[in-house]
Amino acid sequence: MMKQSFIVTLFILMLSSATQAFAVLPSRSSIAKKQPLRMIGSILDLLGGGGDSGLISPDKALPGRSTKMPNIDGLRHYVLGNKITEVPKGYKEAVFANGCFWGSEKGIWRLPKGIHSTAVGYCAGFTPNPTYEEACSGQTGHTEGVRVVYNPEEVSFVDVLRWFWEAHDPCSGMGQGNDRGTQYRSGFYHFDDEQKKLIEASKAAYEKELGRPITTEVAAASDYEEYGGLWYFGEAYHQQYLAKPGSRPYCSAQPQGVSLPDYEEWSPFPEGSDLRKKHEPTLPASFWKKYAPKRGCSVVQESNEPIAEESF
Repeated sequence: MMKQSFIVTLFILMLSSATQAFAVLPSRSSIAKKQPLRMIGSILDLLGGGGDSGLISPDKALPGRSTKMPNIDGLRHYVLGNKITEVPKGYKEAVFANGCFWGSEKGIWRLPKGIHSTAVGYCAGFTPNPTYEEACSGQTGHTEGVRVVYNPEEVSFVDVLRWFWEAHDPCSGMGQGNDRGTQYRSGFYHFDDEQKKLIEASKAAYEKELGRPITTEVAAASDYEEYGGLWYFGEAYHQQYLAKPGSRPYCSAQPQGVSLPDYEEWSPFPEGSDLRKKHEPTLPASFWKKYAPKRGCSVVQESNEPIAEESF
């Protein structure tokens, strides 16, 4: 009871601090809103979604709402300039989660070619159109995720997969680093059978390389149709947060400094088959040697612009 009272009191104090922070910030500064929200999120971790508690059941999740997240339709990527909701003809989607979505998103938009847009949001949960505060409470079932729209003619799904695995610790259960709770769990969600096979085969290969059991959730996007869909966009101020003036360079992901084995060693498709060739990585070894995620989380210190091809 004393611990619970302490947490409630702490929550009230943090909420008060957040309110004061809002009062002194310019009303137009959507970026600054994130600072107190991350504090509130941390307290909500303790009250609801924190620790390594299990995923909430769908029947106990918050009811949500029918209205979509405001200010997302027509919003353009802060770095790449493309509309974050559009999927051009011939392009593909990838949705994954590997810790606080700020750094996870930045690592992908910096890939040197083929990335049309990235966005952050809430995936693999049970509450329609959740808010940040609701997702942080652990009462929606969502995890902080990244949606990637990419051109498969320019960048392979295998390259996106490799970045995902190497950019966090996929063995850490319900959380990354100091961010604990179901809303920080690792996951990769497939839209077709080819993606499924590639995710599962690369998972097995990386698990062997790490020497520890991987806890990453692997599921079909269609599994969440009954809950309104796999993906919900996050608030506009979260989008490409780390590229915006005044952002706080925070990242909870814990890259292990271990490389995914070469595609040829784990490809789920028969040698010489069209599918095996179709999914060959497009980024060369020289790229990974220079720009692969480093142990810790250094992406927050990197340039916001995509990596130049001539640099590797």
